[in-house]
Amino acid sequence: MSGDLRLAVATDAETLARIRDPLAERGIRAEHVRTGERTLPLDGDLGDFDAGFVYPSRIMEGGVADALLDVPWVNGREAVLRSRNKAGALARLSRAGVPTPDSTLVSNPVDESALREAWERFDSPAVVKPNSTTRGTGIAKVSDLDSFLGVTDYLELVHDYRAAGDRSYLVQEFLPDARDYRVMTVDGEYVGAVERRLPDEALAAGQWKHNVHRGAEATAVDLDSDLRALAEEAAAVLDIDWLGVDILATDDRAVVNETNARPTVDAATKYESDFYDRLAGLIRSRAER
Repeated sequence: MSGDLRLAVATDAETLARIRDPLAERGIRAEHVRTGERTLPLDGDLGDFDAGFVYPSRIMEGGVADALLDVPWVNGREAVLRSRNKAGALARLSRAGVPTPDSTLVSNPVDESALREAWERFDSPAVVKPNSTTRGTGIAKVSDLDSFLGVTDYLELVHDYRAAGDRSYLVQEFLPDARDYRVMTVDGEYVGAVERRLPDEALAAGQWKHNVHRGAEATAVDLDSDLRALAEEAAAVLDIDWLGVDILATDDRAVVNETNARPTVDAATKYESDFYDRLAGLIRSRAER
């Protein structure tokens, strides 16, 4: 393939700003293609591209963009959906022998007796989280049955709205004092990791969600080989070539907590020195299919 390769990027956010120059140095022009929050004639044109980066986050708009662009994606629709469905991803991983947190899927509506049975599976506290959100949105830690039923009451009210799509959520064990890692994999191989940790004053105030978007700091780490292998195994089981793998590690165990097929790219200094070479190679291999 001669000349620069044009890469369509559906999200104009931190990742595009960070990957644009390093990829340009490797002959790949990453350009934003707006697919949402706009009007889009269905006989229109979104430009001439060689590949797409990650399928748009809005699946309906993504279907239109996919048709108009007609390009291979690094992470296509199926890869994005496989990761976004937290319960589905955890079930695949668990069935393949990859360690995951003890988790139960709740598909509304369910009666209170079923919720009580779900609660009794866990030691207190437990975590309740929506099945398909990101950035820690909607996640709650509950310490008693009454609080748990109060949270699930609110979820049932939301899910009672007929237009609600996903009417499921997860109940999971809480791992106190776990170290929280985001591990990046490219084409199934480890390319770097960060540890996400809240500032000491936030921890002292009782915060516990180690999401960067909730104030945590992401620090580059030289991850142990066993945790690298765990992330690579998760990427292989889910068959996703560009993947962020969230690992929680305590003194006696490590589990894959979530995965993200739309991972935010951090500063290059936080990854392996050949990170962009590998990413560029993956993009080119997809474009040449």
